[in-house]
Amino acid sequence: MTIDRTGILLFGSFKIFFYGIIIMLGVVLASYLAYRRAARYGQDPERVWDMVTWAVIGGVIGARLWHVLTPPPSLGTFYYIEHPLAIFDIRNGGLGIVGAIAGGALAVYIYLRRSKLSFFTWTDIIAPGLLLAQGLGRWGNFLNQELYGAPTNLPWAIYIDEAHRLPAFADQAYYHPTFLYESLLNFIGMGLLLWISVRFFDKLQKGDVFLMYLVYYPLVRTFTEILRLDSSTLGTTTINVNQALMVVIAVLAGGILLFRHLRKPGPAAEPEETPPAEV
Repeated sequence: MTIDRTGILLFGSFKIFFYGIIIMLGVVLASYLAYRRAARYGQDPERVWDMVTWAVIGGVIGARLWHVLTPPPSLGTFYYIEHPLAIFDIRNGGLGIVGAIAGGALAVYIYLRRSKLSFFTWTDIIAPGLLLAQGLGRWGNFLNQELYGAPTNLPWAIYIDEAHRLPAFADQAYYHPTFLYESLLNFIGMGLLLWISVRFFDKLQKGDVFLMYLVYYPLVRTFTEILRLDSSTLGTTTINVNQALMVVIAVLAGGILLFRHLRKPGPAAEPEETPPAEV
């Protein structure tokens, strides 16, 4: 058995990647946080463990599809058309957080519909945990030396090995740690959502916490995309597809949030629900 920065090598060529371990740790902690919050929203906490299976399967499928449809410039727009079998080589990297959120949300929606449970109540329960999982997951990018920002000489710059540098920046050694920026901002966002869901429970409507997540995270991602060097583009254009989509989502979610409170302020919680006293 040998251990390097990316993972643990076992039995010949079989390797357990630290990125996968970190992602699963994030899933477990996010699920536990949702478990702790569920009862405060009048829901059965045990539902979390059924739901997480759906969310993980949907999230992985969505994350891979998003990466395949929006490959980074370093791979090339037509890489997966020219190498179709590479679509299924998930161990070789390539997961998009946007697709993971969309795929996971769709899977959870299907589960909740089948179980006759409120989608918006549960997304409010889950939202802070999403930021927790995403904050942890970004450390996998650090271990893989990927998705870093532009070259910089700031004191907190990270060193990137030559093998992981983009050809155009082969002579640059230190870069913006965009993984760290997004990780810290995600943890801060988690704390804000937890505080808001307790402090303003009597003023929140179902789905408000999730809408706040859909405003906050896209703004964070828009910021980090400005710094990143290998962002996905739309076809052969220079349009940053992730950044453009994040702006649209943030504007739509923010508009809905404002509209629903200006139109009909006040709580929309079920009569039997009680404010969460803790998380």
